[in-house]
Amino acid sequence: MSFPTHRPRRARQSAPVRRLMRETHLVPSQLVLPMFVREGIAEPQPISAMPGVVQHSMDSLRRAVTEAAEAGLSGVMLFGVPSVRDATGSAADDPDGILNVATTAVAEEVGDALVVQTDLCLDEFTDHGHCGVLTPSGAVDNDATLERYASMALAQARAGSQLLGLSGMMDGQTGVVREALDEAGFTDTLIMAYSAKYAGAFYGPFREAVDSQLTGDRRAYQMDAANAREGVREAILDVEEGADAVMVKPGLPYLDVLAEVRASVDVPVWTYQVSGEYSMVEAAAERGWIDRRATILDSLTAFRRAGADTILTYWATEAAGWLREQL
Repeated sequence: MSFPTHRPRRARQSAPVRRLMRETHLVPSQLVLPMFVREGIAEPQPISAMPGVVQHSMDSLRRAVTEAAEAGLSGVMLFGVPSVRDATGSAADDPDGILNVATTAVAEEVGDALVVQTDLCLDEFTDHGHCGVLTPSGAVDNDATLERYASMALAQARAGSQLLGLSGMMDGQTGVVREALDEAGFTDTLIMAYSAKYAGAFYGPFREAVDSQLTGDRRAYQMDAANAREGVREAILDVEEGADAVMVKPGLPYLDVLAEVRASVDVPVWTYQVSGEYSMVEAAAERGWIDRRATILDSLTAFRRAGADTILTYWATEAAGWLREQL
C-alpha cells in the first residue's frame, strides 16, 4: 500500500500549529477607519444603506475617534458633508468648513495616538457631485481642478491633517499638491494617492453617506474596471510625483491589481474596502446567509495576502476588537 510522501495537513492539525505556520498576519494597526461628519446636526444620523455607519455630529465624532484610538487603529480618514454646496466646492478649503473644523477637533482629541487623515476631493462639496471644476460643456477640467486641490491641501494641513488622501484621480494631482505643501512649509505632511481608483457600482451606498449630488458618472477620470496594467502605471507615476503611499480602490474586486501594484512600487500600498463591499456583507449576514464575523475577517485577510499594508474599512474598530481577542 502506497502512502503520501508529502503531508501538508501536518501544518493544519490544530489551532496553535495553524498560528505557528500562518503566512499572513492581520493586526489592528493595519486598519484605518473612514468617518463621515455632517455640518449642522446635533446627533449622529444613521446611513440606511450602510447599517451601523453614521454621519457624525461633532460630539459623536470625538467619541468615535477616541474609541478608534483605544482599539489600536493606526488612523481615521475624515469625510465632510457640508450644508451648502456650489460649483467649485468653496466649502472644501474654507477654514470654517465642516471638514477642516472637524480635522482640528480630531487632531486635538487623538492627534498623538492616531494619524489624522482627510479625504482631498471636491465631490462632497460641489453642487454637481463631480470631483473637480467643470468646463462650460460639463466636462471635468483637470488643470483648473488641480488649483482647487492645492488650496484644499493647504487648508487641510493647516487644520491639522497629517495625511492627505488624494482621491480625485486628476492627472498630476500628487505633484501639484506636494509642491504646494512644500512651498508652504508643510514638508512633513504625508500624501496617500488613490492611484488605481476604479469607476463602477461598488460606491453606491457611499452616495448616501456624503449626500452626493452627482449626475452622470465618473468614468472620464476614474479607471476602467477592465484595466490592470493602467493601475500599475498610475501608481508608479504617483510615486514619482512624491506620494508616500498609494491606494487601490475598491478592494475585493481588484485583488489582482493590488498584488501587481505591491510588486511594482517601493512605498506602502493601501486598499479601501468600500461601501458596496460593506453593505453586501451586512445584508447577507442580516439574512443569516453568511457568518458575519468570519466573512469580515476573511476579506481583511485577503487584502493583506494580496499585499495591502494598510486597509481602510468601516469595520476597523470592531475588527480590531476581534483581533485583540485572538492574541
